[in-house]
Amino acid sequence: MSAPARATSLLDYVGQCVPFARAASGIQIYGDAWTWWDKAAGVYQRGETPRPGAVIVFARTARLPLGHVAVISRVVDRRVVMVTHANWSRQNGERGHAEQDVTLTDVSPYNDWSEVKVWYRDMEGLGSTVYPTYGFIYGKTIARRAAARPAPELTSRDPDYVGALIDAYR
Repeated sequence: MSAPARATSLLDYVGQCVPFARAASGIQIYGDAWTWWDKAAGVYQRGETPRPGAVIVFARTARLPLGHVAVISRVVDRRVVMVTHANWSRQNGERGHAEQDVTLTDVSPYNDWSEVKVWYRDMEGLGSTVYPTYGFIYGKTIARRAAARPAPELTSRDPDYVGALIDAYR
């Protein structure tokens, strides 16, 4: 899968989360991030279990009026994953940059990933905001004719698993 327009590498991308998630996951859904969950119905498999290459879909909220999508890069434990996404933290004073292997923690009361906290570079820690999510869209289509291919840059060679766990369980 190629990087979004104007980026030579997936990690050089600057822009919105949707085209980034499409390129990073290979899942071909269009429209605002919050609409991905319903648009995936009957086309892609969906569920509550994180898997590398799956897209987690954040619900629309006052803070996220268009929702958000991020791609699971690593599963650390049953309540901690790493995501690769764009347009979350500020880098050099601007939003839109891609971030690789960012800590995402399940804080839902039933361990179903319906509520998460996300590492926020500006604070150098997990944000305090709890974001509602719909679940995970997997790269396999319902018809099983094709499987999406995540980008090779989805995860680094040596992600900081220990740091992710420390961030999540502070």
